[in-house]
Amino acid sequence: MTRTAVTRVLVIGGGIAGTATALGLHKAGFDVTVFESHPDSAEDIGAFLTLASNGMRALAQLDATDAVTAVGFPLTSLRLLDHQGTEAAHAPLGEAADPALRYRCLRRGELNAALQGETARRGIPLRHGARLESVTDGPDGVTARFADGTSATGDLLVGADGLNSTVRRLITPGVRPGYAGQRVYYGYTAAAPVAGPDGTITMVRGSEAAFGYAVSPAGEAYWFARVGGDPLPAGASGGPSAALRGQLLPLLRKDATPAADLVEAAGDGIMVTNATELPLGATWRSGRVLLIGDAAHAASPATGQGASMALEDAVVLAKALRDLPDPLGAFAAYERLRRPRAEHNITVSGGISRGTHAPSRPAPGTAAGPAGGAARPTAPDEDLIRQLAWDTALPVDPPAAD
Repeated sequence: MTRTAVTRVLVIGGGIAGTATALGLHKAGFDVTVFESHPDSAEDIGAFLTLASNGMRALAQLDATDAVTAVGFPLTSLRLLDHQGTEAAHAPLGEAADPALRYRCLRRGELNAALQGETARRGIPLRHGARLESVTDGPDGVTARFADGTSATGDLLVGADGLNSTVRRLITPGVRPGYAGQRVYYGYTAAAPVAGPDGTITMVRGSEAAFGYAVSPAGEAYWFARVGGDPLPAGASGGPSAALRGQLLPLLRKDATPAADLVEAAGDGIMVTNATELPLGATWRSGRVLLIGDAAHAASPATGQGASMALEDAVVLAKALRDLPDPLGAFAAYERLRRPRAEHNITVSGGISRGTHAPSRPAPGTAAGPAGGAARPTAPDEDLIRQLAWDTALPVDPPAAD
């Protein structure tokens, strides 16, 4: 059981951060309910991502490894090509020696569905179609009110509702994501016209675009391209796949790499989004309300760490509330541990997207993800390992509530 007096936690958002948080809090002994605005689990089914070794380590602490490794495929090495298609580097990726900690390539919707399925298996309530409208934070609890006229009251509320978080808008209305200098295209090619080494993600340093791809054991290719320039207008989708393909091919054909062939052979699932980020120093908590994941610290996707950082958040938050007697003190301890790491990722990833000089220390935990730039494997972070280890107390002194 928990050491705090808190018994009920409301989690707003049923995506990666929200479901992982629910799994962690349930494991720590809390009564937790998840509220998701989408009517089902299939949002963003076409986009893909990679979970890095640090994210897989967090999943293991949540006892959710099997649920996630049932989908997607593992990645064990990273290959770097220059604009002429010459291999400049090829190295192990993350903690490739441990099958449970290997990078994993999968669609975002598959990961959402796997984690939501795991919450259901453990009996954690997850209510779909619950669009948050307001939050009232009082001395005895916090109440969430939804667009359908229903409401829920708990001891704490966790805003895990992503980049365009409603919870963040309610507690800090002036904080919004900004453009990080690139558009990111994602695509899928059913039968890859080029072969790649098994279990390898290949990064291409193109002359006009950064490109990356991974080929599944079935011969399918998942790829991305990062292109500088003006952002997509607000609310714009970028157009049909044929138009997006037409935007990319002239850039990619300037180089002698596999990129153009992969894009040309892609079907109708091409999509584009702006690389965005939240400002450093943004507020993460107010009273009984806390933001986690992209709602708190969204970064450009250039390091490929968004999903993995959200999984880390979930474990550290659950441990903080489990181990510290005062919930507001636990929120403060969580922020103290997580903010430096999360904001370092924002800085590094934004630097890659803008083409500016990134800090010399590598992005947290890994080399690169699906939109990744920095391309070298790093040793496991011992401080992070201690923070995530479920059977050890959180390595902080209990701070005073503020």
